[in-house]
Amino acid sequence: MTVHSSVSDIFLDKVAEWLTQAALTGEDLETIVRGFCERMAASGLPIARVHLTFSMLHPLYDALGFTWRRAGGLTIEGYRHTDDKPDRFVQSPYYYLLSNNLLHLRRRIDVDGPLEFPVFGDLRGEKITDYIAFVQTFGAGSTQGMMGSWSTDSISGFSEEMIGALMRMQNHLAMAAKVAVLGKLANNMLTTYLGGDAGKRVLNGQVRRGDGETIRAALVMGDMRESTVYAEKEGRQAYIDTLNEFFDAIAAPFNRNGGEILSFLGDGFLAVYPCGRHKDPSKVACEAALSAVFQAQNRVTALNKDRQSRGLSEVRYGIGLHVGNVMFGNVGLKDRLTFSAFGAAVNEVQRLQSLTKKYSTEVIASQAFSGYTDSEWVTLGEERLRGVRQRFTVVHPKANAAQNGTSEVFHDTAIDALSEAEQVILLHRDAKKFENRPQVEKFIQ
Repeated sequence: MTVHSSVSDIFLDKVAEWLTQAALTGEDLETIVRGFCERMAASGLPIARVHLTFSMLHPLYDALGFTWRRAGGLTIEGYRHTDDKPDRFVQSPYYYLLSNNLLHLRRRIDVDGPLEFPVFGDLRGEKITDYIAFVQTFGAGSTQGMMGSWSTDSISGFSEEMIGALMRMQNHLAMAAKVAVLGKLANNMLTTYLGGDAGKRVLNGQVRRGDGETIRAALVMGDMRESTVYAEKEGRQAYIDTLNEFFDAIAAPFNRNGGEILSFLGDGFLAVYPCGRHKDPSKVACEAALSAVFQAQNRVTALNKDRQSRGLSEVRYGIGLHVGNVMFGNVGLKDRLTFSAFGAAVNEVQRLQSLTKKYSTEVIASQAFSGYTDSEWVTLGEERLRGVRQRFTVVHPKANAAQNGTSEVFHDTAIDALSEAEQVILLHRDAKKFENRPQVEKFIQ
């Protein structure tokens, strides 16, 4: 255990200055949290453990959690949306704070005796003697906020002077974190809705209508079959659920290994594998796209087996493959833009995908695409694509997808153990319990 130490206002002012500078220079949340914790410990505060959770407005994730330990440094976790609510969280200090509309909770942790909250057993194992939990929103009406805890292993616990220093520095941290969270939010939204590369382009200033460039890429167009019939037969929610399962199964492989889902078009998607204009980079891109096709086929097979076990109909699909030059950039109205790929090659891959219906096959590629791969292909015929002057030789892969693709399930692996950060954010699921508590609602909306 550490012993009591005095608090230096001069050092704390330096920490506050550093937080301000970090916010102004656009440091990310990880840098701010790590730098803050290390500087607070270096200033003389006997902090043994800091836990911070930031609620994030993100389509895929609920929260970002940081745990800093004096002996072990910083660990970071991101948590996907989930409907589970573990009992451990209901019995946590954070749940107690939120459900009682409190901003702070302090508890001394004895070496023996009963434990008020299960997490105190873990803290006792780390020789923690004093614990302060807190809730802090990022301003009135904000849907983002910060929750966390300060812990010490000092024999005497936190002194009044230390608590005052922590509360003061907590405000400075919240201001710097808010700036970083807003920056992370912009990146999250653009990456999720536009894709990784397109999002970076927009963040780097490619925001005017007409901004863009011509690139060469392997193109993938996928589409779910008979979706309109399914929607009319099964209803809106069942259709949406099926469509999301379909995208989870078929589209995920095209968002890896150089590929990027550029847009979802109703019940279909467009993926691109940017490459150079020479043979070798074109071959790498086309091979990566074809490998993703085989993975997607295996994943849809796994999905359909799962759907069959639930008494649901199987989903069918078509995939078109092509390679060519596309224009990549902003189009639309002056005040309502979209970032996408467009041009002749995009129209051509869409026409190729539609030919899977005519030839009763799941995958069709142009001869231009197949020529950059080492796989065997079967020629289906020559087609004059609608709106395209020249005729296309169309082919489909000869090899069985199950022999070439990587066997994998279509769903993400569930997280078995839930940490504090994940438990905290699960309170989103219990928002209705606190409808009459404005301060809690403000944080968890």
